[in-house]
Amino acid sequence: MATLRVRNLLDSVYCALKMRAAQHGRSVKAEARAILVLEFRQGKPIRLGDALAALSRSTKLKNRDAEALDQARKRHQLFP
Repeated sequence: MATLRVRNLLDSVYCALKMRAAQHGRSVKAEARAILVLEFRQGKPIRLGDALAALSRSTKLKNRDAEALDQARKRHQLFP
């Protein structure tokens, strides 16, 4: 099994997680695991386009940035 360590979590998020864990009679770690399992085992596929769009929004990627990356990729292609 994999291990996940979360750093720099907002105090308000940790407090909410701790309260939710107490309501369910679990530790904070067990509650976090349960939330992740529920989120990713509900059969909702992670769509690549949605993930890339979210990533570009979070990094404030502009069209010109994407175009520059595409040009660099084309320059370095092994098989044009």
